[in-house]
Formats: sequence, structure tokens, C-alpha cells
Amino acid sequence: MFANVLIVCHANVCRSPAAERLFRSRQHERGALSIAFRSAGLRAIDGLGMDPVMRRLLEERGVESGMHRARRLDGRIVREADLILVTEQRQVKDVEALEPTSRGKVYPLGKWENTDVVDPYGLDEGVYRESLAHIEHLVIGWLKKIC
Repeated sequence: MFANVLIVCHANVCRSPAAERLFRSRQHERGALSIAFRSAGLRAIDGLGMDPVMRRLLEERGVESGMHRARRLDGRIVREADLILVTEQRQVKDVEALEPTSRGKVYPLGKWENTDVVDPYGLDEGVYRESLAHIEHLVIGWLKKIC
């Protein structure tokens, strides 16, 4: 069982915080209350808030978006995680390069479907909606496997 799951994207303002919130929200349906879900960004600027479009779309789905502050991924955060899920396949290597001890615990969020999660940041709201729906689908798939 995993106690600490980390979701990583580029800036930690859109995809990874959305996945974090969806994991937290949906874990109750699976009875996985003991898993802590967190997020970080490979190139995050510490302290930035969640993208307002993604925040609104989460709230439309009934998912509490809460107060989010971006944080840059570092070795300590990686070492604390039991499982690390990245939004793009290429980010597996980025995380492993940052902290070589992470090998074997870093996987793409879209692993089971061999897909990346499109970064909607700054694009049309329709892209945000598609990305969020994809993230939710992938989150549910992971919860079935880890809970």
C-alpha cells in the first residue's frame, strides 16, 4: 500500500494540482483514506496559485479546489514519496535525473493507456475540459490499482 503519492507536472499550477484534488476527492469512494496525495512541478515557481480556469472546472465537478500554492520539485519531496506519477512520459527521466533513488517508483499518470496528459495552460477552455476529463479518467484507473 502507498502512503504518500506525488503527482508531478511542469509548473504545478494546472495538471498536477488538478490530479491531486481529484485523487483526494475520489479516494473516499475507494476507501483509501490513509493515502496522502501531493503535487509539485519540475519548473514550478514556488507560491503561485492554481490556474483559475482549472480551479473553476474542478469546482464545477464538485471537487474542492482549496488553497493551492505551487512548489518546485526537489530531492527531498521525491524521496518522501512512495509513488510518483508524472503527466508526461518524458518527465519520468527528469524526475530520475533530479533524484536517482526514485527509479522504480516514477510512472506516467497515463501508463495504462500509454498517453500523456495535454497541458492546457493558456489554451482554449475546451482544451482544459478535455485535459481535466482525461486526468479524472486516469486518476480513477490508478485508484483501482493502488487501493
